[in-house]
Amino acid sequence: MTSDWMTITQDLVNRFAEVSGDQQWIHTDPSRGATIAHGFLTLSLFSTLLRQAVQVDDVRMAVNYGLDRVRFIAPVMVGSRVRGRFERASSEERADGTKVVWHVTIESDAGEKPCCVADWIVLYVR
Repeated sequence: MTSDWMTITQDLVNRFAEVSGDQQWIHTDPSRGATIAHGFLTLSLFSTLLRQAVQVDDVRMAVNYGLDRVRFIAPVMVGSRVRGRFERASSEERADGTKVVWHVTIESDAGEKPCCVADWIVLYVR
């Protein structure tokens, strides 16, 4: 399942830098050359991209349960577009809902290699 493309703007990166406190110039100073998105910004897009790619019905809420095997393989260049590919790796029925492990691959239209791969664990509460 694949999300729509999303453009990574300098404004988005700057706002993330302000919130996270990570003002490193490789993210925020285009006068020094091409800038890149924060790795944690890329991770924070998982929820938005998953909602575009997958519809989950009959749940009260989705809870971020954690991440495994996170790797930032290639930079996300400002001005590029990214999308998420989501593959259900496993699911576990529990009394409070269903715990799903999504294998996530974030791709960019600016490169051949994925930008980020991770196993993302989400608890869907009924």
